[in-house]
Amino acid sequence: MRLLEYSNGKVTLKGPQPDNAPHYAILSHTWGPDNEEVTYRDLVDGTGEAKAGYEKIRFCAEQAKRDGLRYFWVDTCCIDKSNNTELSTAINSMFRWYQDAAHCYVYLADVSVPNSTTQSTNSQDSPPRALWEPAFRSSRWFTRGWTLQELLAPASVKFFSKEGKRLGEKRSLEQQIHEVTGVAVEALRGGLLSEFDIDERFRWSETRQTKHEEDMAYCLLGIFGVFMPLIYGEGKEHAIRRLKKEVADARNRDDAAHKSLEAKDPIWMVPFQRNASFTSRESELDRLRQALFTGHGTPKIAITGLGGVGKTQIALELACRIRAEQTRCSVMWIPSTSRESIEQAYRHAARELSIPGCDDDDKADVVKLVQDHLTGERAGQWLLVFDNADDVSIWVDRPAPGFDRLIDCLPKSSRGSIVFTTRDKKAAVKLAGRNVVELSEMDETAGKQLLHNHLIDADLCDQEDASSLLARLTYLPLAIVQAAAYINENGLSLREYLSLLEEQEEDVIDLLSEDFEDEGRYHDMQNPVATTWLISFEQIRQRDRLAADYLSFMACVDAKDIPQSLLPPVSSRKKVTDAMGTLKAYSFITKGGADSAVNIHRLVHMATRNWLRKEELLLTWTDKAITRLLDVLTDANEHNQEWRPYMPHAHYTLNSSLAHEDRNDRVYLLSHYGRCLDYDGRYREGEAQFEQLLKIEKRVLGEEHPNTLGSMHNLAITYYGQGRLGEAESLGVQVLETRKRVLGEEHPDILGSMNLLAITYHAQGRLGEAESLQVQELETRKRVLGEEHPDTLLSISSLVTTYYGQGRLGEAESLGVQVLETRKRVLGEEHPDTLVSINNLAEIYRSQGRLGEAESLGVQVLETRKRVLGEEHPYTLCNKGNLARTWRYQGRHGEASALMESCFQDQQRILGPEHPDTLKSLGFLNEWNIENKVHEQVELD
Repeated sequence: MRLLEYSNGKVTLKGPQPDNAPHYAILSHTWGPDNEEVTYRDLVDGTGEAKAGYEKIRFCAEQAKRDGLRYFWVDTCCIDKSNNTELSTAINSMFRWYQDAAHCYVYLADVSVPNSTTQSTNSQDSPPRALWEPAFRSSRWFTRGWTLQELLAPASVKFFSKEGKRLGEKRSLEQQIHEVTGVAVEALRGGLLSEFDIDERFRWSETRQTKHEEDMAYCLLGIFGVFMPLIYGEGKEHAIRRLKKEVADARNRDDAAHKSLEAKDPIWMVPFQRNASFTSRESELDRLRQALFTGHGTPKIAITGLGGVGKTQIALELACRIRAEQTRCSVMWIPSTSRESIEQAYRHAARELSIPGCDDDDKADVVKLVQDHLTGERAGQWLLVFDNADDVSIWVDRPAPGFDRLIDCLPKSSRGSIVFTTRDKKAAVKLAGRNVVELSEMDETAGKQLLHNHLIDADLCDQEDASSLLARLTYLPLAIVQAAAYINENGLSLREYLSLLEEQEEDVIDLLSEDFEDEGRYHDMQNPVATTWLISFEQIRQRDRLAADYLSFMACVDAKDIPQSLLPPVSSRKKVTDAMGTLKAYSFITKGGADSAVNIHRLVHMATRNWLRKEELLLTWTDKAITRLLDVLTDANEHNQEWRPYMPHAHYTLNSSLAHEDRNDRVYLLSHYGRCLDYDGRYREGEAQFEQLLKIEKRVLGEEHPNTLGSMHNLAITYYGQGRLGEAESLGVQVLETRKRVLGEEHPDILGSMNLLAITYHAQGRLGEAESLQVQELETRKRVLGEEHPDTLLSISSLVTTYYGQGRLGEAESLGVQVLETRKRVLGEEHPDTLVSINNLAEIYRSQGRLGEAESLGVQVLETRKRVLGEEHPYTLCNKGNLARTWRYQGRHGEASALMESCFQDQQRILGPEHPDTLKSLGFLNEWNIENKVHEQVELD
């Protein structure tokens, strides 16, 4: 089978594919004139793109890309029809090729939907059915002989108009297709074709046409599951007679095989009783059931998901349902944790199946004996379940030179099916290709039902605490069953169990490590949720060291939204990709809310910490997390917001009981974290960090050490930010005086203290003192740092606000324009300091009555701050209030009051009801309400 590859906008022909071909799409269409269709030779010679038929190839390529597929197949050009052997092989294989395709695209060249009819911006949304259904029903595609297998073989069939608009899928259009073709709805839904009468299947093709008359027989080979050589020139009647003979012979062989098996009872080799408490998972069971016993090849499907999510239980329920439906089906359950456990189960199966030679001696190759037996027709129908196939090396590695790989020893029979369960999605893909069913945690409804099924006092599920408990257990079935067992044994309420989950991490681990009896799990395996992943941890550590390191690192930071840029850096991108792929394959991590961020499952996070604790590695990895966080936060400043995604992880790590309080890296991280909180306007949180830091620095470094004074200064800034001006002034004066004495009059740190004290005086209304300090500070900065240094510009900006407060609007405007232009040039248009200057100028313009200019600047700075700092940053809220005041001056009273009310509510929630900014907004609202009432009274009078 050749495939076409679509990459970088170019279609290329790939050579014959092995049996495990990559996922691909396949095209179904009506042929145009021979000279318009693109042939195999055209693609080889590079002349295909000039032909009209190339548009169909381009359509198929683009649609496959939209569906996440790189490869596709088109009959006109993927078969070398000049080679009779290849043509014969292709026609005999074509039903299987369509059956194996991920999607079949039906391109209806005679169904047109003009572009003007598109009802959605999404080109994949269907246009109104009334516009195309009549043409759809009369399409020439329905009259083709080959259409029958192209319609029935694929699981996914999508229909498209000439313009490439999606009309629907086989399932959504099944009634129309049934009415046009006469094909039974059950067949359209994927029912076994062998279940339909032979005459009925022939009737489906009676009115169809093919270009070559013999193809009326050849196009039905897959419909009847038979194979025969092609003899073009034999005529339609002779070809049909040969086909009917092949069909009759195949039926006779099947009947004989069934009769020979009737005397032999099927075996049931399953170590568990059916789980009476099994609940939900119906959609997954339907998909599994439809994938098995298709009558073509030996279907293999893998169930994968996080340990404890219920893979074994759904496989058990599937096996029980199949046996109930098909009583002559043998079911063999193979525990697959090691090659030895597989061989032991095979030996048991060989004895149950009475396979000759299995008991001759212990050296008998029971794997080969069972493979040969199940591959033969005499075995009848069978299902193999390989449970816990987590270690892919067992399957793909040779145990010794000359021995076969286990993956090559799987039996092959159209009457058999194979199911794997595995925690590792990579193993699932290796074992079952694209036929993988991923199990996720339950939803709340299913979780409540499972809890109800396992509790002695089922009425407990009606309590409000049930939802909280399920959420804490992340809706993981194993955790729910374990919790129910503990509640039953100890006579607890759900609230009491929830309170146990609120204890210290070590106590919660002890709770989740409580063993319990579960008849649906192996006796020699650990049942508790806290220990169920230990084997996975060890497998990852042995298979992919970087993945194990990443998992260990993630366990020492917050479980949610871990930026990949936070992980310890590695030079090889491939190794990083492989490591992250391993953790995703085990369902330990999932995509987070931010780009390139991941979440680690909350219970896995806790279990990994427990694993590290037992290995005496938790402190080591906590230290590594602190060091890495210090690396990424060292250059953080208020002008660069790249540090924001790291903040929850710094908070988590700093609050770890393992992080030694006085360790240098932790102290430095605490300082950087506190400053970032300040940059983010989270002053109360910042205060707590700097108080903690000061306590350490005073004890370790002394009260007058520069680092200690720096933390005191930062603490004073948090007081100022919270509007606690008296405390900010008192601490600011203390720091300034100490710095002058210890560091010298012109030390840069002293200028920072002067600036803080000046803006504090300004906020207190002590404008003369503020101006005096600011002028002194500005002159020193000009002399020491230069005219355009950002800190010098900061001093000029502070002086602008003081002039504004003193009513010196002309001087404020002149200096404000000067500093704004310099900041734009030196720092950039959206730098936070530039936004401060824009805001200051807007305030000056409003006071000068230049309301249009004030509004324009006010809107500009508000929208930019929302985007750069966030909607709830104190500076953003300040701009909201300023813009509301401008609107009030413009006479837009309703809009102004609404915006100020929104600002006030946010400030009350974020800054607190006593913050000066909150009180200022409340004052304006009260003043405006009084003015409005007076205005209304005047109008009444």
